Amino acid sequence: MAKLYLKFEQAVLKEVPLSQGVVTIGRLPDNLIHVDNLAVSGHHAKVYWDTDKYVIEDNNSLNGTFVNNRRVSKTALKDADVILIGKHTVTFKDEWHEDAGPVKEHSAPALPKMEATMVLDTKKAKEMIAAATAGAAAAAAGGTKASASEAPQAPARERTGTLTIMEGKTDSPSYVLSGKMSVIGKSDMASIKLKGFFAPNMAALINKRDNKYFIAASEAKIKVKINGQEIAGQKELNEGDLIEVASIKASFGFQE
Repeated sequence: MAKLYLKFEQAVLKEVPLSQGVVTIGRLPDNLIHVDNLAVSGHHAKVYWDTDKYVIEDNNSLNGTFVNNRRVSKTALKDADVILIGKHTVTFKDEWHEDAGPVKEHSAPALPKMEATMVLDTKKAKEMIAAATAGAAAAAAGGTKASASEAPQAPARERTGTLTIMEGKTDSPSYVLSGKMSVIGKSDMASIKLKGFFAPNMAALINKRDNKYFIAASEAKIKVKINGQEIAGQKELNEGDLIEVASIKASFGFQE
């Protein structure tokens, strides 16, 4: 069964199983997912079943609905998609697509996975199945030791990004990007708050994923430059990158 998980930072606030009905998201208490935040519209967005998939649709909200850092009006949802609603996130989890658990001891060896579009002749298929069966039997008997190159790699060291303001007016000269999502803008939901009458409510989003940081404009009319080059879509940030967006210039780095 598919589910929605309402989160604030790392805490799961609510879990909502999905059926083929409509799940509404918004600031008013009559929503199935109630988000009490001024950046969220009364009836902000809705998630529902559409023919053969779940979709999210924005209800012309003031600050917009974002899926994986991209502003959307309506889009299909995929397993692990992250929806940004105000300062909260809603994770879509399609449990039907989750990987199966570990194979129990003494169970039959798994057959090779074949893509739906792959066509094999009978001889080739038999060779693949025989090879998989032989490999499983060798592993059960002890097999050969894994080579050094096959040894498990040490996990990458956790890194925390920083943003140092070089030009422009913000509410702080520097920021530690400790959350999964950091918003640059003037709105209440912004973690990097811009100052100035003409500053946009939401200028850009910085997302942390797999120990890396990515930046994207909040909408098409906002321009983001990295080291003087305008970017399209999402761009990974590297140590020392100079970011230009709205009225600020900022240097990206990592904490020691």
